[in-house]
Amino acid sequence: MLDLGAAPGGWLQAARQVVGETGFILGVDKEAINPLPHENVATIVADISQESVVTEIRARATTEFDVVISDLSPNVSGVWEVDHARQIELARCALRIARVVLRPSGNMLVKVFQGSELKEFELEMKSSFRVLRIVKPLASRPESAELYFLGLGFLG
Repeated sequence: MLDLGAAPGGWLQAARQVVGETGFILGVDKEAINPLPHENVATIVADISQESVVTEIRARATTEFDVVISDLSPNVSGVWEVDHARQIELARCALRIARVVLRPSGNMLVKVFQGSELKEFELEMKSSFRVLRIVKPLASRPESAELYFLGLGFLG
């Protein structure tokens, strides 16, 4: 499993519970992540917007990933159009990475903010997965513009 935007490490801990001793989890973030005491959980400090991040990810992973999760979020400015555009750009970076490192039939969960660019990104996701679901977790406040796109069955 690949966790993009892994700091501070909450998703890494949840993923470790899912994969147990046998799976491999790689967390990537611009900020350092406190290491988890498990041999099958690794982290790297990298900027997902840089092309070189794929090389760094591949250097740490021996196979393609079954799952890519992205809980990336921009530093919020308070100007909604700017924050939405930044969020969608992060989601596009995550999708670009997933298209390279995700195994065929793999799955992806990516955070997005509702706004004017959402429909275009939805089409980008649909072109890469057999099924696309839009999920709003119960833990998300009703007034929050945060959604998750769940792509199932990566087309490769």
